[in-house]
Amino acid sequence: MNADTLTLALWQTCFAPTPAEALKRLDGAASTARAQGAHLLITPEMALTGYAIGPERVAALAEPAHGPLAQAVAQIAQRCGIAIVYGYPEQNPHGKPFNAAQAIAPDGTRLMNYRKTHLFGDLDRAQFSAGDAASQVFGWHGWRLGLLICYDVEFPETVRGLALQGADAVLVPTANMVPFDDVQRVLLPARALENSLYLAYANACGAEGHTRYNGQSCVLGPDGHPLAQAAQDEALVVAELNRTALQRCLAHSQRPWRRGELYGPLATG
Repeated sequence: MNADTLTLALWQTCFAPTPAEALKRLDGAASTARAQGAHLLITPEMALTGYAIGPERVAALAEPAHGPLAQAVAQIAQRCGIAIVYGYPEQNPHGKPFNAAQAIAPDGTRLMNYRKTHLFGDLDRAQFSAGDAASQVFGWHGWRLGLLICYDVEFPETVRGLALQGADAVLVPTANMVPFDDVQRVLLPARALENSLYLAYANACGAEGHTRYNGQSCVLGPDGHPLAQAAQDEALVVAELNRTALQRCLAHSQRPWRRGELYGPLATG
């Protein structure tokens, strides 16, 4: 693998009825993604269990970060030779589960676990506890990567925080719904452009109960322009990240001219 490039695959899929079926589908998607040259596969938010499934179901399926779901994903990553970022419900001994995303390396080791910090609406708040730690950058094959989950990326501070840690790309498992197309159309290009980084947004599609997901998974370049984008049906989106293009955008970034001493009120409300 050449450290100057990193090929991502986004798995835009409908939610499976059971974790066992989700893992079976993930195995197929990981194999296909690797065959298409991808080094890393990103799934939607809560991809292994379903998202809008209710507090009781979420609690029943929640596991620790090293639980059976993580072990099963590690086996898929090893078998297919691809890193995987996947969404799942993480057990919380002090309350409702966390909405989490975890990165697993191709050798099966865990790279990063992140808990969603910004809960969206009554659905999220009924099912989950909010994480209380900002996302941290992790390194893999010469690239600095950050994780956010769905609604997190709609807050400019979350992406800027990762950018200030030196993130080259932000990976976002999501379950964005109809009618919120402006997230993909307006907010995501702005986040990529204003921070001079790549942004990968892996969304669900189809319906889950009364909830309909709007697809449109995308990879955006550090200039805010789309490198690849899905429509609203199931798809595997593949795009190559290039360090030369990243450095070219960073050369014109506003970030070196920030005046952080003026921005305190923005962080405190």
